[in-house]
Amino acid sequence: MSILITGAAGFIGFHLCSRLIETGENIIGFDNLNDYYDVNLKKARLLKLKQSSSKKNNFYFFKKNLENLKDLNEIFEKYKPEKVVNLAAQAGVRYSLENPSAYIKSNIVGFGNILELCKVHNVKNLIFASSSSVYGGNIKMPFQESQGVDHPISLYAATKKSNELMAHTYSHLYNLPCTGLRFFTVYGPWGRPDMALYLFTKKIFNDEPIKVFNNGEMMRDFTYIDDICESLLRLLVKPATKSSDYKNEDPDPSKSWSPYRVFNIGNSNPTNLMDYIKVIEENIGKKAKIEFAEMQPGDVKQTFSDCKELEKWIKFKPNTSIEYGVKEFVSWYKGFYSS
Repeated sequence: MSILITGAAGFIGFHLCSRLIETGENIIGFDNLNDYYDVNLKKARLLKLKQSSSKKNNFYFFKKNLENLKDLNEIFEKYKPEKVVNLAAQAGVRYSLENPSAYIKSNIVGFGNILELCKVHNVKNLIFASSSSVYGGNIKMPFQESQGVDHPISLYAATKKSNELMAHTYSHLYNLPCTGLRFFTVYGPWGRPDMALYLFTKKIFNDEPIKVFNNGEMMRDFTYIDDICESLLRLLVKPATKSSDYKNEDPDPSKSWSPYRVFNIGNSNPTNLMDYIKVIEENIGKKAKIEFAEMQPGDVKQTFSDCKELEKWIKFKPNTSIEYGVKEFVSWYKGFYSS
């Protein structure tokens, strides 16, 4: 069996490919290696994947764009993946203010191509990345999948909400099993350089000031990468099904009469940003130089996931502590940048 992983050189994609390579399945990695952040980090991830698959020879990588339907179709034609995990996307809330067209191309056009080819090639299970950003202006905590998410406050969030709607349409029209995952602040070794943990660690090591928005009055539901991968592995063997309890007169946006599901995937344990910084300081052994700043446009003060539905579905819930997760990241960071 073949599994297509888009965004394979990205943070989550890399870790998922690493786990799947161990299973002996044929893994088709797909990524355009764009320069949104350091391409050398993406190449280092790819090198590690190729090394880990050298004995099994079960990892194939293609540097392509999701927007190119012809190139994408050639991969579907050749490898005939039965399962697809779409993690490729233009990420980042703040960057969507600077380069909105990148989000339309990758997150809308690219995802549309994925859906169309999953339909044409009779894919049995499509899992796709949504985001906790879809909750936008919601203030009722914790965030639940049954809440309305019609008030995004960034274009990035709007594209992710669009992905959920597009997937439901294909699920309804073509009986395509689709599972959308609203990721909550994923962190860990090999993480993205534009995320807080990476930025803070780098600057503290270099004795540079870190910028802390909203004067540090922020809460985030930090979710460790291993918990994300464990959830994805379980979802790969349990595709979405029709919901027997769905009611047309009282619609739940996370379920459907079609084989479609949307799940929060978070730690369900929000951490104050200043407490998070203290854990980073403890692991580095150095105090941060902090510059407080006002709230960024498109950002939210708090995220908090209710993951009861995910836990019921896969019998697993993310639960790794930030103390363990930050320690693992800082250890990786020291090793990676000292070599």
